[in-house]
Amino acid sequence: MAVILWYMVKCTFLLFLVTFTQLAFAQEGVKKLDPNLSNYRYPFEVEYLELNIQKKSLSMAYMDVMAAVPNNRNIVLLHGKNFNGAYWETTVEALTNNGYRVIVPDQIGFGKSSKPQEFQYSFHQLAANTKALLESLQIEKAAILGHSMGGMLATRFALMYPDLTEKLILVNPIGLEDYKRLVPYQPVDWWYKNELEKDYRQIKQYQIDNYYDGKWKPEYEEWVNILAGWTLHEDYSLVAWNAALTYDMIFTQPVVHEFKDVKAPTLLIIGTRDRTALGKALVEESVRKTMGLYPELGKETNEKIQDSRLIELEGIGHLPHIESFEEFIAPLLDFLSK
Repeated sequence: MAVILWYMVKCTFLLFLVTFTQLAFAQEGVKKLDPNLSNYRYPFEVEYLELNIQKKSLSMAYMDVMAAVPNNRNIVLLHGKNFNGAYWETTVEALTNNGYRVIVPDQIGFGKSSKPQEFQYSFHQLAANTKALLESLQIEKAAILGHSMGGMLATRFALMYPDLTEKLILVNPIGLEDYKRLVPYQPVDWWYKNELEKDYRQIKQYQIDNYYDGKWKPEYEEWVNILAGWTLHEDYSLVAWNAALTYDMIFTQPVVHEFKDVKAPTLLIIGTRDRTALGKALVEESVRKTMGLYPELGKETNEKIQDSRLIELEGIGHLPHIESFEEFIAPLLDFLSK
């Protein structure tokens, strides 16, 4: 009996050692990053718009990339909740190669932009900030593209500024369902505590499970390392607090009930394997199974928006522009050209 117990303890220890070694090896590539990513290089030159809002002076980072041979048309790329403007690199290259001027902001609270200690986040405020950026660049009309949380923001922007919105593109947007009708409310303090507990392993596992359905590739590591790099910094609590505030924004400010009011020609690009939904872990299994069903949500949204076109990418998850770029960019360029 003692031999069996010794063998079981030894196997458990070896399994722990292998897992720990793998995690440690993976984390070797994670660099500590400050809240404003000053030690992380973006693919294009970063500029800043100074905003005076809510009694604060804040800096909004953005990339403004010109085409070598311009077609005099503009497009704005809006990032998702767990991302920043840098993940649009290949999209920017393809668009500028086709003549478009591409503006890629980091919203306040994200990427290289300011992380305020206090801020009343709303999609209306972020849309107004984006409009201020376009005004500063003397851009009077643009296509507005949003991915994930950026899809909710792009929708709000199109509703607030229809004359500025030439076309609307939603790429696997969250918010195609009303999370507050399905998930019990959690206060900001709960989201903050949840953010503080995150580490490299948790961040990567979440992305594997929710974004890529277990189909991991080395090039996806970049988008884990940025989030994990923040957790290693002594000021990570500031990043975590802003993340908590924006979770509350997503939860309490749905756009799904207003899709019928969108006037701009709209393209929906939906990776059908996606199952992303806010708060899925907080509900019973019977409810969880009904959430984030993008094959159904894409069709429902297409019916709600008056002038919309749906492109379904079979077998693709939450990030079509990362996971299957050619399938993503072809319908986007076709839609923009018409």
